[in-house]
Amino acid sequence: NIKITADSSANVLQLEGFDFAAAPLKIIAGEKEFVDDHALDVSGMVRWFDSYKEKSKTSCPNPGDWLDAFGDADEVFCVTITSGLSGSYNSACSAKKIYETENEGKRVFVLDTLSAGPEITLVIEKLEECIDDGMSYEDICNFITGYLKKTGLIFMLKSLKTFANNGRVSPLVAKLVGIAGICIVGKASDEGTLEPMHK
Repeated sequence: NIKITADSSANVLQLEGFDFAAAPLKIIAGEKEFVDDHALDVSGMVRWFDSYKEKSKTSCPNPGDWLDAFGDADEVFCVTITSGLSGSYNSACSAKKIYETENEGKRVFVLDTLSAGPEITLVIEKLEECIDDGMSYEDICNFITGYLKKTGLIFMLKSLKTFANNGRVSPLVAKLVGIAGICIVGKASDEGTLEPMHK
């Protein structure tokens, strides 16, 4: 009974032929809360944020969310967004301790990807291959840790509006970047932070 879990930053909601569960991240803006699960209207959320001028914040899955995702599996492979941006990894580690304490003999491997989005999806796909190949729990843990050192993430931001709303960049800079059509190209660093590379 093997299960793969990830937080919703992986953009994976189900895996064909595998037991999978996603623990949702959340965005809180004023009185509104957007839960990143299968019911989220992404287009509606984006339209809503286009006119939203106040600060917003994010919330990672809590240990209870992770325990729900683990279900009753004997072996769980849990993949999280970088601990450099979110508490998701620490929360998953807390859930692992609870799960293994309450379920003798069951094991949870929690992997801090030091990344986000598509790189997490690559890791999940590789986990599927390892499980399909019949690798042991220990071998999968060792292999996937090494595999992560061979992948990377490069991303592009077309807007700095949310950063300006949350006080991370000047509103004037965000507006000028938008007017000039400048995109910021960045990468995930070895420490798990997102760093700008080019404009």
